[in-house]
Amino acid sequence: MAYKGSFYPTNPQKYKGDPSKIVYRSIWERNVMKTFDRNPNILIWASEELFIPYLSPIDGKRHRYYPDFLVKVKDKDGKEQKYVIEVKPLSQCYPPKLPKSGRKTKRYLEALKTYAVNESKWKFARLWCSKNGYKFKLMTENICT
Repeated sequence: MAYKGSFYPTNPQKYKGDPSKIVYRSIWERNVMKTFDRNPNILIWASEELFIPYLSPIDGKRHRYYPDFLVKVKDKDGKEQKYVIEVKPLSQCYPPKLPKSGRKTKRYLEALKTYAVNESKWKFARLWCSKNGYKFKLMTENICT
């Protein structure tokens, strides 16, 4: 079940963009927003304020990818680091497994399509990051890569 809503930061000066228009699309995104808002090492953050063009493997056309977050962090050494962060369920970060029946069900094909599009988005995001002084991080319920 999708969990959507508006987020109202307690530290709006840290938000780059309009802090009255912050929307989360999952409980994980909301929790990440709370962390960014409250953590003193997070200097600036934004949610879906940037788009990165990518080529879709599904239709071969250019589309716009809006990563979940842009963040500027002060690390433990006092240096500033910039990140593009995507929050996704772990199940969307790996190719789906073919059902035991061997049949390519509608659910399997949709999961395969989602994975292929995500991989393309993240490939283009990593390229954008390397050209613009950012690091790309993928966050799931279990990992941060």
